[in-house]
Amino acid sequence: MNLRILLPFRIFADRTGVSRIVAETRAGSFGILPHRLDCVAALAPGILVYETDGEGEVYVAVDDGVLVKTGPDVLVSVRRALSGPDLGRLRDAVEREFTRLDEQEERVRSVMTKLETGFLRRLAAFQHE
Repeated sequence: MNLRILLPFRIFADRTGVSRIVAETRAGSFGILPHRLDCVAALAPGILVYETDGEGEVYVAVDDGVLVKTGPDVLVSVRRALSGPDLGRLRDAVEREFTRLDEQEERVRSVMTKLETGFLRRLAAFQHE
């Protein structure tokens, strides 16, 4: 199979010769082998595992996203992804990176809410004049 993992602004991984993939959804994990029927799945944050002859098992921590399998091609589109040599190190990296990014997103949301509120107040004041 051909696996491509896409992030919003770049290609995270582009692998050929993938023999199996295990992904997580809200309903649980499921495996994909080369001759599986085409499918679409909404991914939950978790660990995506794929295996190639050259690399062996590779672990990738992924955020919410979508997996689409069409023929031999598997496309995974997620907001964030991190890979690591083993699950212990990957877990530590996920906690550091995803937590830091979540805090940044929370600050941005707070600023955007304040901007929207200010805009709506000015618009309401303008309409009353």
